[in-house]
Amino acid sequence: MTAGFELFIARRYLQAHRKEKVISVITVISVAGVAAGVMALIIGLAVTTGFRNTMQRDLLGAMANIDVLEKEPYGIENYRELAAKLRKLPHVTAVAPALYAEVYMTGGPQATGAAMKGVDIDEELAISSALGHLKAGSLDRMRDPHADPPGVLIGQGMVDDTGLILNSRARVYFPGGTLTPFGPAPSILNFRVSGVFETSFGDVDDKWAYTSIPVMQKALGIGDVVNQIELNVDDINRTDEIAKEVEKAAGPKFTTTTWLERNQQLLGALNMERRVTVITIGLIELVAALNIFITLVMMVMEKYRDIGVLMSMGARRSQIRRIFMTQGVLIGVVGSIIGLIVGYSLSYLANRYHWIPLPKSVYPVSFVPFEPRWIDALWVPAAAILVSFLATLYPARKATSIAPVEVLRYE
Repeated sequence: MTAGFELFIARRYLQAHRKEKVISVITVISVAGVAAGVMALIIGLAVTTGFRNTMQRDLLGAMANIDVLEKEPYGIENYRELAAKLRKLPHVTAVAPALYAEVYMTGGPQATGAAMKGVDIDEELAISSALGHLKAGSLDRMRDPHADPPGVLIGQGMVDDTGLILNSRARVYFPGGTLTPFGPAPSILNFRVSGVFETSFGDVDDKWAYTSIPVMQKALGIGDVVNQIELNVDDINRTDEIAKEVEKAAGPKFTTTTWLERNQQLLGALNMERRVTVITIGLIELVAALNIFITLVMMVMEKYRDIGVLMSMGARRSQIRRIFMTQGVLIGVVGSIIGLIVGYSLSYLANRYHWIPLPKSVYPVSFVPFEPRWIDALWVPAAAILVSFLATLYPARKATSIAPVEVLRYE
């Protein structure tokens, strides 16, 4: 007798017969349970992966991979020379100075707080995608050093929140912009909305505004300084390693932060969500394993005469055990195949056609992204088949405890 014998008998036992309808129904339920667990896990992991990848792409598009900051925030005076030096480092693909300030913008029906960023237009285009996603207007006014009033670029979310539109005047308050005998006083500067951008990252569209570095320096009442230098690298997986080299090249007065450090809480929350998804949806597989357990126990009770006959004809106990183990594995394999096909198909269609839209006022993305990974198609069904196999151990051992003499004595 070969392995084909165990497989043949296992398949025969799983097929429907008129006297065994209950077992057949439970078998179908067991297959459906495995398929549902695999499908749900594939879809759940696709959602968590989609959110993580989308957030990562949006974050990397909106901010630099590495920021160079002064340990004592007095302003980086020699930023042009330092930027040129950092640009020559290995793995550094883009370098741009930046001057940030928290401001308060008015001019439309509503006012709002914003993070205003003074940039060098050409160098910033290589760092951030915001300037490259103009929905209306142009960058010409921001390039013009004599523009009066100077140009400012705002996001579509800020347009929706404040009512500021293209070519409208924006009044911007810079806290602590002017030093007086009574202490720092806010400076006020008028701007012309010269462009509106729209990225796929809602926080940037809602709260960020761009102007040129000289305009920011004038508004803040400071000299020719910036408060950080931003870098992009060719391998985001080596950002921490490259940041150490950048910090060493910049000198002892400077420190660095990476995009991973700045978004550690957000990325950590997404990782935790992924673990919770695996644990929660994995419970479905335990329910499916219980169905398999019940199916095989009932089958042992139903087939005890057949088992006795097989053993009297020379079937070894190990072969009887493998028959029932094979049944559980077959249920796991069939259910896993169905679950994979349905899970990946639904994930593809939901992502392609944006089945689940999200309000951009609440979420940073406009729809639920589904991005299943190929590696999930390996370990998810493997786990499902393993759970199905473990559910067969007791029924298989129970089947081998049948004594053929006792069974046949009453036939």
